[in-house]
Amino acid sequence: MARGLRVTTASRYPSAMPSYKSPRGTRDLLPETRAGFSRLEGIARSLAARYGYREMEIPLFEQAAVFERGIGAATDVVEKELFRIAPRTEDSEAWALRPEATAGIVRAFVQHGMHTWPQPVKLTVVGPMFRYDRPQAGRYRQFWQWDAEAIGDAGPAVDAEVIEMGRRFYVEAGVPDVQVLLNSIGDSACRPAYLATLKAYFADHSAELPELELRRLELNPLRLLDSKDPSMKALIATAPKISDHLCEACEVHFEAVKAHLDAMGVPYRLEPTLVRGLDYYARTSFEFYRQGAEGQQQALGGGGRYDGLVELLGGRATPAIGFALGLDRVLLALAEVGADAAVEVPPLAVVAGADPADTVSRLRVAALLRAEGLSVRVELAPRKLSRQLETASKEHAHFAVIIGDELAEGNVQLKDLEAGTQRLVPLVDLARELARAAKSHRHG
Repeated sequence: MARGLRVTTASRYPSAMPSYKSPRGTRDLLPETRAGFSRLEGIARSLAARYGYREMEIPLFEQAAVFERGIGAATDVVEKELFRIAPRTEDSEAWALRPEATAGIVRAFVQHGMHTWPQPVKLTVVGPMFRYDRPQAGRYRQFWQWDAEAIGDAGPAVDAEVIEMGRRFYVEAGVPDVQVLLNSIGDSACRPAYLATLKAYFADHSAELPELELRRLELNPLRLLDSKDPSMKALIATAPKISDHLCEACEVHFEAVKAHLDAMGVPYRLEPTLVRGLDYYARTSFEFYRQGAEGQQQALGGGGRYDGLVELLGGRATPAIGFALGLDRVLLALAEVGADAAVEVPPLAVVAGADPADTVSRLRVAALLRAEGLSVRVELAPRKLSRQLETASKEHAHFAVIIGDELAEGNVQLKDLEAGTQRLVPLVDLARELARAAKSHRHG
């Protein structure tokens, strides 16, 4: 080393490596948690297929105007929670991450001319949504929803079917005591008069209104009923009820929705202050709660009718109804009651080897079994056979396929880890033997 030059440890290695974490309000879905989501997604997709809904995908981001116009500029979602994407140039369009799926699905309905399809068009999306919300239990900035929309049917029967499908999701997911809260918020024929009455009521109590609610009083008085401010509880309780101001058409529709729910045996509770938080709703409005957990932050999901949204986003006037059910909330509810949210399926078999170094033979046999559609894990670490079998048992694998000297004659040892038995099986018969065992759930 040249004289006068000295390399120190500190100069070669940083004193402290940076620590990276997932963004605030998000989290990594580790395998056990992801398995829970996969189970719920499977239930959602199964129900969607049974009820005639077709799965589609929409972009994770849209033009911000899709949400500003569709959801409403005076809503919390747009005012405070919209994840806006900063443009890279001045003439770039304004984009935003999707806070919900309905507006994007309706945009796609209009863009692709789905009004020419057989009506109603039933569509479903399962995936992540984004809101710049204050992180807390059950509320994340990236969260997962199952969304279902029936576009093109104005009748009350589809309202009841959508509600029943949503409730069935919770039943099949194993969430106990889920109840339906139900309301009608009228339409463009009767709601204006009710809004005038509601505005006059809250104006008389303007001195008691928080600053945010005073702003809503001018922009959208209906949103006052959806206030999360505890100081508003008493005022909301004595506010005029929309149920007392419905026009005849809305009343008839609502009575028919209830009659259909009664016919299907779906229990519900009328909740006159239930308005939902988005501007596009009309007539039927509903939410799902666990009984005894009905705070503002405890809704498992909800939805309603939005007969004006398609036209608002550039299409022809088209009736529609749908819901969004939060998968994160379901996992939390299952954890609260001590239920297992995930069902992780162990491998049917683990391919092990008597010779720790012979990974080639183990991989070749595993590839043959996987080609037959079997769930197989292969031991590739150079460990003793006893350690390989010990790991396979801990993974709850049913069988161990042991590769030894018998392979030279076309045979392997098949060990039933649950029964503790072992027998010689020709390699050509191995896939069939394992498939038979997997189907019958019998040993050996």
